[in-house]
Amino acid sequence: MSTMKSVRTGGVGKIDVVDVERPVPGPKDALVRIRACGICGTDATFLHMGGMPARAHLGGDMIPVALGHEPAGEVVEVGAEVDGLEMGDRVVVNPQDAPTGIIGCGGRYGGMSEYLLIENAEVGRSVAVFPDTVPFDVASLNEPMAVARHCVNRSEAKPGDKVVVFGAGPIGLGAAIWLKLRGVEHVVVADVIPSRLEKALAVGADAVIDSAEEDVAARLTELHGRSANALGQPRPGTDIFIDAAGVPIVFNTVVNSAKWGAKLVMVAVQKKGSEFDLGGMLRSELTLVASQGYPTEIFEVTPELVEHQERFAKLISHRVPFSEAERAFELALTPGAAEKVVVTLDDED
Repeated sequence: MSTMKSVRTGGVGKIDVVDVERPVPGPKDALVRIRACGICGTDATFLHMGGMPARAHLGGDMIPVALGHEPAGEVVEVGAEVDGLEMGDRVVVNPQDAPTGIIGCGGRYGGMSEYLLIENAEVGRSVAVFPDTVPFDVASLNEPMAVARHCVNRSEAKPGDKVVVFGAGPIGLGAAIWLKLRGVEHVVVADVIPSRLEKALAVGADAVIDSAEEDVAARLTELHGRSANALGQPRPGTDIFIDAAGVPIVFNTVVNSAKWGAKLVMVAVQKKGSEFDLGGMLRSELTLVASQGYPTEIFEVTPELVEHQERFAKLISHRVPFSEAERAFELALTPGAAEKVVVTLDDED
């Protein structure tokens, strides 16, 4: 039996690098040698919990999760019934297409492994091929950039709109990139970490706001002009607010800043509940739009990721070899220590 190394949750806040059986592809499957895999906030959630709850009939205890849902790699085996894939093809993966469960999110397989089985492999559905001009680490951004793209699609932002993105993590910065590539007139990014605001400007944001130091509403009024809510109270002229931060203060800031007919798109998970000013929403007729995952965007983004790879590459703050996976997850779990961590799997790993 051939084995491979794979990362899964250990105890609370810890990972285990374990030896597991290397998958053997069937006639409809493909085997991908993983070359890069990003670490996401969802991975951090599993680590904070120490796994995921088992089903009630199994006792409800936490069970390990095979981690990694942002993989990129190269095809090393192809089943006889698979069309459109060849050995050596470089691919990104749709983790939600696996029949044995979402890759890296409770499914049988995780992308933070030396090899990944693509079950019922189909180009355009479970995988997409990308050219060798794109580094694997940049290609691994495909999945989170699909999340960011869906958020922008849900916003229905038009070129003449004025937009602010709260949260300059990978999703927020990805949303800023997509907004500018969409031709949106003015995009602001707000965060509390100065280095992230510098990154926002580097990827194309028109302006930034340090929300720990600046009055957000006053600064937005400077940037987007003055408007009003339904009662005529002065408000910034911002058309669309995007919450990629997931903290209650952002929601409340938006409600207090929204003009009549503004829109709030929520892509970040609210980790803690809070009391919201529903009356404030009413006074602005604020539209709340939720954005979850990437129903159609997972491979729609791939050609543009290829075309604009230099811009997207700026999102990666740390590239860590697989042999130092524990350090990679420590970086990702330490607030403010990293922006986007990608684990690389090269020959020497």
